[in-house]
Amino acid sequence: MLEIKRFTFGPFQTNMYVVSEGGRAVLIDPCCFGTGEQQQLLRHIESEALHVEAIIATHGHLDHLWGAKWACAQFGLPVLLHEADIPMAKAMQQQYELFGIPLQAESFPIATLSSQLSSFNFQVLPTPGHTPGCICLYHKQDGVLFSGDTLFQMGYGRTDLPGGNTGQLIESLGRLFELPPATRVYPGHGESTTIGAEAR
Repeated sequence: MLEIKRFTFGPFQTNMYVVSEGGRAVLIDPCCFGTGEQQQLLRHIESEALHVEAIIATHGHLDHLWGAKWACAQFGLPVLLHEADIPMAKAMQQQYELFGIPLQAESFPIATLSSQLSSFNFQVLPTPGHTPGCICLYHKQDGVLFSGDTLFQMGYGRTDLPGGNTGQLIESLGRLFELPPATRVYPGHGESTTIGAEAR
């Protein structure tokens, strides 16, 4: 059974998840924005004696990657990202400028996310629309879905930013709504929900 710890970090109130099982852990959306948030995350990992095996981003937007440089250095791992969003993540300074954020973007190691994370039996579901490389992580055995910014409680991701595509997002949501209604959804912003509640 997966253990799921949610942290809500950064000025965009983005959800970061530590998902663990048997002392092993993955980090989903490393958005720990500053030193205080990074230390909060680290205290949890150390208190639970977790070994971080992977850092995964559901897509390449800045608010999901604020803490990527720190996390990569801390755990000696790259961020795993769908190949379609790697150019976006590597052009982070353009995102800062788009939102008028007066910071200097820092590069971090990135590797291509494969279709399966065998150590945790996550199925990687491509769900383009919010960005070209948006993905969701589905764990069939526990009936949980980490939906990033594709699906929220009573909402879904915006498509008016560069790379957004409303038609693709609608198709992606249609595929998610084919999952079992009891599937618990952990989104990139806001509270958790279920597939059944959102498909109504």
